[in-house]
Amino acid sequence: MAKDVTELYREFDDQRLPPGQRETSAFPVLSKSGTPDWDPDTWEFTVTGAVENELTFSWDEFRDLPAETQRQDFHCVTGWSKFDCEFTGVPFPELAERAGVDDDAVHVMFSALDDYTTDLSLEACMRKEVLFTWAYGGDELPADHGGPLRVVTPHKYAYKGAKWVDGVEFLTEPERGYWEKRGYSQTANPWAEERYS
Repeated sequence: MAKDVTELYREFDDQRLPPGQRETSAFPVLSKSGTPDWDPDTWEFTVTGAVENELTFSWDEFRDLPAETQRQDFHCVTGWSKFDCEFTGVPFPELAERAGVDDDAVHVMFSALDDYTTDLSLEACMRKEVLFTWAYGGDELPADHGGPLRVVTPHKYAYKGAKWVDGVEFLTEPERGYWEKRGYSQTANPWAEERYS
């Protein structure tokens, strides 16, 4: 049974639908380029940077990590929101605990198979709702939605949730990711309409 985390909006606002957003039942597909290929036999996920233990997982090893299913809302910076998405995956704190994050780590950079990157503060990542997800609605995550693995960040605009994610790096100083270098907000709070920096 899915854990319902759709009420997290109450931390930020009294309205579930952030300002400037419209609710949709569709799940539009957006990315910076095409859908990359991947091979489950050679795919690797890495955890590097300011940690006690750098980690590498094969696809099977990643799928064996403790996972949960959550019902979340999804907010795209282009102005649409989809309520009650059911995602299954590994909560970010699970990976952080296994890696042993250094005390001086303050930021996280996500990398992906299509060379996409995005960044968030460590504090923003250390929430159970930040999931490395491989399933949507009980089925494998479709490739055009970021399968085999994507990050979901229901408290941020969705460009903070890298599709085709294959690694995280813990940083001691903030760095900017792909869209952040191009003027998008580093904090990306939908309820404050933090679309651009």
